[in-house]
Amino acid sequence: MSQTAHIPSHRKPRRSASKLALRAGVAGGVLSTIAVAGAAGPANAEPVTETIEMPTLGSLGTDLSSAVAASAEASEQEALDQSLEAQEAAALEKAAKDAKKAKAEADRKAEAERAEKARQEAEAKAEAERAAAEARAAEARARASRDAARTRITATSASDSSDSDSSSSSSSSASESTQVASGSAAAIVAFAKAQVGDAYVSGGTGPNSWDCSGLVQAAYRQAGIDLPRISYSQSSMGTSVSLSNLQPGDILYWGSRSGSYHVAIYVGGGKYVGAQNPSTGVVERSLDWDTPSGAVRIL
Repeated sequence: MSQTAHIPSHRKPRRSASKLALRAGVAGGVLSTIAVAGAAGPANAEPVTETIEMPTLGSLGTDLSSAVAASAEASEQEALDQSLEAQEAAALEKAAKDAKKAKAEADRKAEAERAEKARQEAEAKAEAERAAAEARAAEARARASRDAARTRITATSASDSSDSDSSSSSSSSASESTQVASGSAAAIVAFAKAQVGDAYVSGGTGPNSWDCSGLVQAAYRQAGIDLPRISYSQSSMGTSVSLSNLQPGDILYWGSRSGSYHVAIYVGGGKYVGAQNPSTGVVERSLDWDTPSGAVRIL
């Protein structure tokens, strides 16, 4: 081993070839500039005695590092700005899509609401037309029944003698005058008479408008009796009685017993109360004004 091997070296670290070349180039350029300037001067020019301060290689490296750092910072800032612009553009595009979607949904809901409203209006109109048609049909049936009854009464009156008519009328009047409702029948009759003058409305169940079966059902409810809602169901209940043996509270019907199209309440004295039609409303009429087809007794 060498005797000086243990002595640490005090030599400076070698510089890289690129850095040495850079510094040599800079120094050479400066010296060339000075030489050219000297050659171009006058021949008798005095020797240059001014000392030119050469830039050190250290300061040049620092400036170069600063320039590189500034360039990198500028590039980074530009990249950041571009990223922000891209994010803003994406946010605007998403907001536009969301707004378009929300508008489409609002338009769909509005269209659905308009369609539902139109459907409800159409159903209401159809129901009104159906009720009006039923009322016209009921009125036509009542008119036909009255005409048939008048025809029968006229034919009967023409075939009977005047004495028989007088006797029959006297007997009928006496019988009718003695009919006085009592108990449950009195409650039914009183309620029916109290509704005279109310309007007729198809499907009406009170308190100020009725159809024929709605009035009968409500009147019997006063006596604690629940009847079906439909006229043919009401006329199918109880016991069938003849028109010559009526009592106050009996239910009169028009048509067949199991297929009646109109009902009313016999109130005594040869009269009945019923919700006739939209033109007359609830009225009290004589039996011979519109003779019923039959009667049933429930009490």
